[in-house]
Amino acid sequence: MRTVQLTLEDDLVTAVDRVAGQHRQSRSAFTRDALRAALAKLEVQALEQQHREGYLRQPVSSGEFSDFEDEQTWID
Repeated sequence: MRTVQLTLEDDLVTAVDRVAGQHRQSRSAFTRDALRAALAKLEVQALEQQHREGYLRQPVSSGEFSDFEDEQTWID
C-alpha cells in the first residue's frame, strides 16, 4: 500500500471524518472505499455508453424479439 497526500477543503475533511466515524472506519479506509465506488461507477457508465452506441450502430429490428413475447407473460 502507498501513502498519498491529498489536498481537500476543510468542510470535506470534516464530513469524511464524521461519516467515517459513524461507520467505524478510518479516514483512509473510507476514502479507499469511496474511490473504489467512484471507479466502479465510472466503469458502469462506460459500459452503458458502449451499450447505447451499439444500439445506435445496429438498432433493434422490428420483430427481433417477438419470439420471446410469450416468455414475458406473467401467469397469476
